[in-house]
Amino acid sequence: MEQGILLSADNIDFMIHGVFSYELFGQTVWITTTHVCVFIVLLLLIGFAIAANRAMKHASEVPTGFQNVVELIVEMLDGMVGSTMGKNAPGFLNYIGTIFIFILVSNLSGLLGLRPPTADYGVTLPLGVMTFTLITFNKFKYQKVKGVIEGLCNPWPFWAPINIIGDVAVPISLSLRLFANVLSGTVMMALIYGLLSKIAIIWPAVLHVYFDMFSGAIQTYVFCMLTMTYISDAMTTE
Repeated sequence: MEQGILLSADNIDFMIHGVFSYELFGQTVWITTTHVCVFIVLLLLIGFAIAANRAMKHASEVPTGFQNVVELIVEMLDGMVGSTMGKNAPGFLNYIGTIFIFILVSNLSGLLGLRPPTADYGVTLPLGVMTFTLITFNKFKYQKVKGVIEGLCNPWPFWAPINIIGDVAVPISLSLRLFANVLSGTVMMALIYGLLSKIAIIWPAVLHVYFDMFSGAIQTYVFCMLTMTYISDAMTTE
């Protein structure tokens, strides 16, 4: 925990460090602080999923306590996806719900003193690539090859290179937006703890509310909304 996993007044390093390494097929593979933080986030999510599964197996008609929390989360995600994707929502609810919860908990992990996994571009880029893969798959599924080519040549054939660049830029813009916003908050808090360590007591909690909770929730919502919008556009056949 002394190598950038935790952020505090005594440990202000916000860089990514190797925790330990091992040899694989003659290559040195490093387990970094990001891997450790992702693992911690996944443990939290798995623990919550197991608890939620048990709660729903013994659910009552009048929900109380933890059952209320689980149903509230499901209804919120269902409403968000349904209002954006309409009749296509059921097919993407699991994917959108999964990345929403993962990104949100990753962003909020800064409240636990962790270095948010989403402050590493190696985490946000795969999320963007997965979304891009879904977009491309559905574009060819619904618009067929002819429709995709016509879309690239719209409004004129010589516009195709620019449209291709625009399509390729989707995963880059999605991942960079999330990464940059989370990293900037992480860097700001680390600098505050480093420069004002003697007086950084209690009051930085207000900044954590903004950088970790408010900004983290907004970036999660933006990423998922753009994902749903891009996929819905790809499924448009008109």
